[in-house]
Amino acid sequence: MSHRIGRLALAVLLALPASTSWASTSWASTSEAADGNRAPASWTSTSEAADGNRVPASALRIPKPTGKLPVGMTSLHLKDTSRPDPWVPSVKARELMVSLWYPAAKAGGARAAYMTVKESELTLKEAGASGVPGDLLSKTRIDAVKDARPAKGRLPLVVLSPGFTKPRYSLTGLAEDLASRGYAVAVIGHTYENVATSFPDGRVAECVACEIEPKNPAFFAKVGQIRAADVTFVLDSVLARYPKLIDRSRIAMGGHSVGGASSVAALLKDSRLRAGMNIDGTAVVPVPSGGLAKPYLLLGSEAKHSPGKDPTWDQSWPNLTGWKRWFVVTGTEHASFTDISVLSEQLGIDDGADLPATRSLEITRRIVAAFYDLHLRRKPQPLLNDPASRYPEVKSVGARRTRGR
Repeated sequence: MSHRIGRLALAVLLALPASTSWASTSWASTSEAADGNRAPASWTSTSEAADGNRVPASALRIPKPTGKLPVGMTSLHLKDTSRPDPWVPSVKARELMVSLWYPAAKAGGARAAYMTVKESELTLKEAGASGVPGDLLSKTRIDAVKDARPAKGRLPLVVLSPGFTKPRYSLTGLAEDLASRGYAVAVIGHTYENVATSFPDGRVAECVACEIEPKNPAFFAKVGQIRAADVTFVLDSVLARYPKLIDRSRIAMGGHSVGGASSVAALLKDSRLRAGMNIDGTAVVPVPSGGLAKPYLLLGSEAKHSPGKDPTWDQSWPNLTGWKRWFVVTGTEHASFTDISVLSEQLGIDDGADLPATRSLEITRRIVAAFYDLHLRRKPQPLLNDPASRYPEVKSVGARRTRGR
C-alpha cells in the first residue's frame, strides 16, 4: 500500500494494468493533498492501452531540445558528511546523485544514458512488469553527450527537483532544453525517495521513504525540508567543482510536484536562489504569512490547480509578494509536465490527458525558459504577460508585475 501512486504512474508509462483502483487505497486522500498525484478515473489494460501499437524500446526518445546549443551531461556523486541520511540515520552521510546538464563546446560524441540498466530493472520490477525487457527504460534516447567538454563562459544555474517517488530522469526533457538555451541545470536524485538510485560503485539505494506511513502533511513537510537541505548542499558542491562555469549571481530553482513545492523552503533557506517555480505540486511547504518576495511561478494542470481546486495554492498566492504568475494548462494531467507523458504517448498509451504530450512538453519548456530568461538574464518576456496569445491552452489566473516586465 505504501507507494501505490508511484506504481500506477509507472503502469501507465509501461502499458501495464493497474493492480488496484485509486478508490481502494487508504493513501488516496493524503497523497492527493500532498503531491497532486491523483490517477485518471480509469485505467486501461495493456492490450487496450497499447492497441497493438507498442513502440519498440529502441525507438523511445525524449524530443529534441529546442535551443541552438549542443548539450552535454555528466553525473555527479556527492556526499554530505555534515549530516546523516534523514531517511536512514545509520548511514552517516547523505549521498546524492545529480545529473548536471550544460551547453557543450561542440556537438558529437557518445550519448548519455537515460538511466542505468539496474535502475530500469528495479523500476520495472516495482511496476509489476512481466514479459518486458529489464533494460527497456535505459534505452530511451536523449541528445546530450556524456561528459562533453562545457562551452566557455559563465552560465546561469537552475536546480530542478522531481516529484516524490520519481527519479531525476523524469525531468530530462526540461533539463536538456534549458541546457540547449545556455543554462547549467542540476537535477537532483533525492536518495531513498525513489525506486532506485545507482551509485558509481554498484550500490543501489531503494525507496525507504515510500514505506513510511502515514503520508500526511507532516510527512511531506519533512520531505520539503530535506530537499531544501539537499539543494543547499548541491549548490555548495557544484559551485566548488565548477567555479569558472557557474555565475553565482544567477541561480534559481524549480521542480515538479513535491519537488516544485519544496522550492519555497529552499528559497527561504538559501539566499543564493533568486527565483523559484512550482510545477503542479501541492504547496506542502506553505509560503509564510510574512511573505516571499523572490520571483515565483505557479504552473499547473487546470483540473488540479485552478483557483479553488487546491487550497494550498489559494493560500500561498497572496503571500507571494514579489513578481509572480499563476498559469494553468487545459487538457493536462499531473504527469503532462514530465517525460512520463511523452514516453506514454510514444507507447500508444492513454494517460488521461486531453492535450498531446508533445504539446504539453513544448508549452512547459517555453514557459519555464521564459521565466528563467526574465529573472536570471533580465530579458523581457512578453509571453509571461499574455501566454494565451501563443498558447491558447494556457490560462493566466493571476499576476503581479514589476515595472518594465
